[in-house]
Amino acid sequence: MLTEEDKILALLSHILCLIVGFLAPLIIWLIKKDQSVYISEHAQESLNFQISVIIYSAVAGILCLVFIGFLLLPLIGIATLILIIIASIKAYRGEMYRYPLTIRLIK
Repeated sequence: MLTEEDKILALLSHILCLIVGFLAPLIIWLIKKDQSVYISEHAQESLNFQISVIIYSAVAGILCLVFIGFLLLPLIGIATLILIIIASIKAYRGEMYRYPLTIRLIK
């Protein structure tokens, strides 16, 4: 049974990325990984997504040299915002969410 605290911390592991990037899910995961599987799964997924976004943005930044990056960077930003909102809603509902196109480095 999920507690309200579990749902809120899972939600925060996603939504706080809009403010502090990968630091929020990293801190939440490090603190709660042994206490709640639900929070750990969400924080891990969020952290992996944020690392993936950094990699994709760096590649798009390099591609700005050939002008395609100027199209990719806004698309990455919009997609990131939408996916974080979806993940936050799912987390608060008690559902697991897997970000698409995520490199899962943290297991």
